[in-house]
Amino acid sequence: MTETRTEFEARAAESGAGATEAFRKKQRGGAAVPAERVSAMARDALEAIHDVIRKHQMTYEEYDALKTWLIRVGEDGEWPLFLDVWVEHVVEDVNTSHRSGSKGSIEGPYYVPDAPQPEDGVIPMREDEPGTPLTWTGQVTSTEGAPLGGATVELWHADANGFYSQYAPGLPEWNLRGTFLADEQGRFTIRTVQPAPYQIPTDGACGRLIAAADWHAWRPAHLHVKVSAPGHELLTAQLYFPGDPHNEDDIASAVKPELVLDPQDAGDGTVSVDYGFVLDPATADSPTTR
Repeated sequence: MTETRTEFEARAAESGAGATEAFRKKQRGGAAVPAERVSAMARDALEAIHDVIRKHQMTYEEYDALKTWLIRVGEDGEWPLFLDVWVEHVVEDVNTSHRSGSKGSIEGPYYVPDAPQPEDGVIPMREDEPGTPLTWTGQVTSTEGAPLGGATVELWHADANGFYSQYAPGLPEWNLRGTFLADEQGRFTIRTVQPAPYQIPTDGACGRLIAAADWHAWRPAHLHVKVSAPGHELLTAQLYFPGDPHNEDDIASAVKPELVLDPQDAGDGTVSVDYGFVLDPATADSPTTR
């Protein structure tokens, strides 16, 4: 008998395994990191851990608990989730500090490339998709103010229940994932629904850390985007909504004031927002960014 499950029965291990496999596919054929860079960063990381052990006088019981937890992270496939939630925001800051255009943010573990390109500007969604309808307009320009015609805007986000397609059961494959092309003036219009705040998976290793440390697991509602145009750096960002209680204490530390939207009530049960992007020019010295 075929098992039928809903998004509310999502499991951390399944989500983690999916994120791990997606990362492996993305990394195939990637450039090798020079040995001297590996050595320098590995030594500094280990020394930082040693300092923590000395500072807190770690016991063997605590050391064994750490080893048990690290093993569980691997078993649950949650290294992408752990690193993207607690580490990536610093990597993103370092790699985009040179930019004068729009601010970026973390990619997170749930990006899937090659999302469909709707001709009508409506993101793929279920016929009865829950959530407030959202119409988003914007323009993509260069740092010199020139419109970037034909720019690409990739959008993906959780549904109104906090779940992502391809990482929770019962959702259509490309639900709330789409690729949109700007017109000759770099303008675009996208119709979707407003997402909801959600907790990162808590039934796996990351959830055990959160419980043990008495943290919360909440991320504020957000839209994920990747914006690109020939000759310009790829911009990866998350856009947030004002008034969300977790904008100030996001578990992933990814919220920036410049990324908070200004939605307007359209008066018909829908919301509209205008938000555009300014892309930095790509140069030979540009770091690899997402």
